[in-house]
Amino acid sequence: MTRNDFRMLHRLRVRWAEVDMQKIVFNGHYLMYFDTAMADYWRALALPYEQTMHDLGGDLYVKKASVEYHASARYDDQLDVGLKCQRIGNSSIQFVGAIFCGGQLLITGELIYVYANPATQTALPVPESLRAIFQGFEAGEAMTHCQVGTWDLLQTHAQTVRTEVFVGEQGIAPEDEWDAADATAVHAVLCNRYGVPLGTARLLQPEVGVAQIGRMAVTRLMRGSGFGHALLEALVQAAQNRGDREVRLHAQRSAEGFYKRQGFVPVGEPFDEVGIPHLEMRRSLL
Repeated sequence: MTRNDFRMLHRLRVRWAEVDMQKIVFNGHYLMYFDTAMADYWRALALPYEQTMHDLGGDLYVKKASVEYHASARYDDQLDVGLKCQRIGNSSIQFVGAIFCGGQLLITGELIYVYANPATQTALPVPESLRAIFQGFEAGEAMTHCQVGTWDLLQTHAQTVRTEVFVGEQGIAPEDEWDAADATAVHAVLCNRYGVPLGTARLLQPEVGVAQIGRMAVTRLMRGSGFGHALLEALVQAAQNRGDREVRLHAQRSAEGFYKRQGFVPVGEPFDEVGIPHLEMRRSLL
């Protein structure tokens, strides 16, 4: 196996607690590495695992886990853990995995899950919709779609995400979250293949030629998967299409690094907004 065999690679560093008396990673930890990478695999599918299984009416149970050792990882090594869905049977799903340190193959593994009734743990057929998502991902297909439109069109999905993130998670008062600007803004909503909203943002035009992006949120379990970038670029494209010359936003300080990586530059001093430190940032479209 090589790194190119995997669409999904999860990166981690070996921690001191994972090294044994031989000064190499204790053998059992490699299964933990594969299990940790599996969470990233579900994020790559744009599927929040618990919600997806609940909606489908089943769950996945490990039937078999095997590991083959080719070389050892050591403390502070940076590892890449690859996983791919190799085969889907009637009720079973086979994953193969590999762990690399640079270009060196250290570990190969196999994980077999059975899709089953969570109450009785008796096998069920893998839902065709889930089967199609696994197969589509491995074939290189997109796992999300971003829709840009009006509040009337996207309100339900946008409200779901913003209520979860801003009101529920960050504790912003509902009266501070909802305002009249929603009705005239351009909105973007990112959904997975089941139509579940995972992120949203809106685009205003405070003055001619100037765009302002705000209310940008991605649900907690889906962060770090590039979905924020997709939302941002969808609205930047909308601003360019209407002829705006600059995009501005009020970034929460915790997200400043993310916006810098998207080409935004800080302007002025930090300020408080609804009890959260913010910083104005701008990006030229010229």
